[in-house]
Amino acid sequence: MSGYINLVLHAHLPFVRHPEFEDFLEEDWFYEACLETYMPLLSMFERLYNDSIPFKLTMSITPTLAAMMKDGYLMGKLERRIYKLKELIGKEKKRKINTPFYESILMYEKWIKSNQEVLEKYDFDLTKGFKRFYKSGQLELITCSATHGFLPFMQALPKLAEAQVKVGVDSFEQTFGFKPNGIWLAECGYYRDVEEILSKNNIEYFYGETHSIMYADDMPKYGVYAPMYTPSLVACFARDPESSKQVWSAKEGYPGDFDYREFYRDIGFDENYDYIKPYLHLDGQRRFVGLKYYRITSDSEDLGSKEPYYPAWAKNKITTHVANFLFNRKNQFEYLNSVMDRKPMINAMFDCELFGHWWWEGINFLEEIFRQAHNTKEFGVEFTSAKDYLRKFPTNQMSSLCESSWGYKGYGDVWCEGSNEWIYRPLFEAGIKMIEKATLYKNTKDKKIRRLLNQMARELLLAQSSDWAFIMKTGTMVDYAIKRTKLHLKRFDTLLEFLEKQAIDKTFLETVEFRDKIFPKISFKVYAL
Repeated sequence: MSGYINLVLHAHLPFVRHPEFEDFLEEDWFYEACLETYMPLLSMFERLYNDSIPFKLTMSITPTLAAMMKDGYLMGKLERRIYKLKELIGKEKKRKINTPFYESILMYEKWIKSNQEVLEKYDFDLTKGFKRFYKSGQLELITCSATHGFLPFMQALPKLAEAQVKVGVDSFEQTFGFKPNGIWLAECGYYRDVEEILSKNNIEYFYGETHSIMYADDMPKYGVYAPMYTPSLVACFARDPESSKQVWSAKEGYPGDFDYREFYRDIGFDENYDYIKPYLHLDGQRRFVGLKYYRITSDSEDLGSKEPYYPAWAKNKITTHVANFLFNRKNQFEYLNSVMDRKPMINAMFDCELFGHWWWEGINFLEEIFRQAHNTKEFGVEFTSAKDYLRKFPTNQMSSLCESSWGYKGYGDVWCEGSNEWIYRPLFEAGIKMIEKATLYKNTKDKKIRRLLNQMARELLLAQSSDWAFIMKTGTMVDYAIKRTKLHLKRFDTLLEFLEKQAIDKTFLETVEFRDKIFPKISFKVYAL
């Protein structure tokens, strides 16, 4: 018995670009994700393609991430990061001979060489790489809301949600050269009526959390193993909890295996300070530099108790874990085929950065899935995409779905609670002003006014990023998240004051346009009534 696996990776980072500083800690989020996830993914695609191994997966690349992937300033700094790592790896290779860490440094040498090749192959624009594999048919690309805004909290002012979706769709088309068929709703945040906005933007399907379908008004005939249409005829594909938990859970899933690499022990903290200092930021603060020589070892959180990492051990575990993953999917298929009148579809949905960044072996795990599925036909696995499934099975059950997210407790608690609830009043006040001014000036011919309003739209969108509320809730880099929220709102208010006084500070406007260099073709009219 066989079935479909729809493997979906959500690739997202908030827009972090600080040309006013030579080093900026939060920019490291982007460099680390490129080096450990996005570029290794492109290398993986290349290996599978060259070996004629069929593969199919879906990636949602958010507009903020896509903008950074093709930004000359950020990609230039990424190249310098690669050169510094190559230098450090060269030193480490000499120092680690005849130690348990030598195989790891050989692994890192191969890794950094491969990343440099990817960067140069795609002319310092990683979006070109993903577009290439879309064109060859192995990769489905979909969009997301413009700045990963949490749409359920915008339903009181639908224009705010409309702008997030419209700008997300337009930005995607400008980057990749075609209109997206699908969308990943930020945080899988769904509310009733959002599908009307999606339909207006020619979106055929979106991804939702398990209970978006399971708690629909009508009992789902196939559970989450087939899509369900909303009344607007936009299809929802919901996450399969079983396959997802096996992979993402650090405690119950594969990433927590004791032979896999320990994320939190890094030579940026282990090595002699004078030796490692040239590879730190200018402030000299110790930080992760990316080279880690130890394995998880045990359940203990004591980093001093960790034992050396052996790439060969990890490779063997990957083979075992992939076989287990596919065997479990085979068992799922056997049961589902007994109760369904069509092939079941398992939507295995993950944050893309889980693979490679948080779970070092994750990229190899994905690659091995495709290789084993190809070489061992009895698993009965066929990889597909939501778009292809709808072409094959256009008739599906319809119902009104349940408001939902994939955050803690399944709704909006993460993004609105004691630590972050303060942001919503000023965000709504700015949204009301944006709609008011966009409506007032929607027919203006004044280029200066249009330029001012376009930048106001950018600042509002950037302030709405769900990342800032999430960071405040989780307690990581809270000061930065608060600063970014207030900064964009302050810039919005300043631009609004210029507009109302009809007195534009050209230097200020040029400065914020340069610093918040995103959505070059945005039109403020997306907010006009």
